[in-house]
Amino acid sequence: MSLESIGMWLQSADIATALRESALAYPIVMSLHLTGMALFGGMIFMTDMRLLGLAMKDYTITEVVNGLRHWKHLGITLVASCGIMLAWAKAEKYLGNPYFLMKMSLLFLICVHAVVFRRSVYKNTEELDRSPQVPGRVKAAAILSLVMWVGVVTCGRWIAYYEPPRTDQAAAVQP
Repeated sequence: MSLESIGMWLQSADIATALRESALAYPIVMSLHLTGMALFGGMIFMTDMRLLGLAMKDYTITEVVNGLRHWKHLGITLVASCGIMLAWAKAEKYLGNPYFLMKMSLLFLICVHAVVFRRSVYKNTEELDRSPQVPGRVKAAAILSLVMWVGVVTCGRWIAYYEPPRTDQAAAVQP
């Protein structure tokens, strides 16, 4: 079974068709996805900047991580739920889009990052606050996080601009 046939099967569901063909629902879901990205991305950015010692220095790492946690949860809930709906509605188009596949690969790597650094960084903030300086592994985690999230947002934006190669005769005739 090809990715194209899987995509066609997924998006043939009545709810996916209704979302895709709605003049109002699809733009609302897209707007909520972008709102979630702004919220979640902003909270991740501020957390990473604090871990790097570049922002919010008047607050402990624990205060920043714990203070932004609920907003991160709200943001990621919006991003994930709306993103799933958007991908479901246009699965055939997205599963053949290399930028969508790169975005999904980066999201997988972000999950790996979260598992790798969860205990030593994100669940260890009180020890980090007692440290005279932020350890190198913590700064590495923050830099990796920033790079991967910028990649996710960039690939997400590029999804809209991808055009699959034309295979019809008209493409062969063009100069």
